[in-house]
Amino acid sequence: MHCDKELDVRGLNCPLPILRTKKSLVDMTTGQILRIIATDPGAVIDFEVFADQTGNELLSSSETAGEFMFYMKKK
Repeated sequence: MHCDKELDVRGLNCPLPILRTKKSLVDMTTGQILRIIATDPGAVIDFEVFADQTGNELLSSSETAGEFMFYMKKK
């Protein structure tokens, strides 16, 4: 999937992945897509809740070999 910006939060635990995502989205324009790579298993639920609370769209999430990849579209 195409992304406009990538954020690597591997090795960070809650709440840092969400805080860094929020900071990255500030610099982006509406409709742009941010790819986030995380290793915290709690990030799956955290990003779903974050998307619901902020109105940013979680386009997809997947896991491969203990790494989680999220694609989020800025509102």
